[in-house]
Parts: sequence; C-alpha cells; structure tokens
Amino acid sequence: MERSHYSQFNAAELILRDQLAIDRTLLANERTLLSYLRSGVALLIAGISIIHFSHQLWFTVVGFACIPSGLVTSLVGALRFRKMDAAISVIRQKLDDITE
Repeated sequence: MERSHYSQFNAAELILRDQLAIDRTLLANERTLLSYLRSGVALLIAGISIIHFSHQLWFTVVGFACIPSGLVTSLVGALRFRKMDAAISVIRQKLDDITE
C-alpha cells in the first residue's frame, strides 16, 4: 500500500485546526483540477481557432498540436485530482473512525 503524506500524524491527536487544514487541502485540490480543466479547454479552443483561421501551414500545425495538448492536460489534471482525493479520503476516514 502506498504511504500517505499524512501518515506521520496520529489522527487521535489532530485538533480542529488540523482538520480544517485537511479541508483546505481538499478545496485546493478542487481548485487545481479546475485550473487544469480551464487550461485544457483553452488549448482546445485555441487549436480549433488557429486551424479555422490560419492560412499558413506552420500555423495549422501549431493548431493541430494544441488539440491533443489540451486533451492531455485535462486528463493529467483529472488523474492527479483522483489520486490526491483518494489520499485525502483515507485520512478523513481515519479521522472519522477515531472520533466516533
């Protein structure tokens, strides 16, 4: 099993401040996902626009390069979000188990 970044902390010793820090980490993870998706969509739109309005071959090639770059950027963001979300969920579950 992969070691969590939070495994160094004893969940029984966490106070409200620590739990709120985990909540902030969750929100930061969501913001990061949205940033990846925004960048991916921007690359897709840029690629389509460049292809549509370009009249030079090199410009069209750049447009065609932007489309898969946008897809890869979105995919990387989604994968990173899922990985971090799973790690945060493990910690939250441990906290819930201890506090009950």
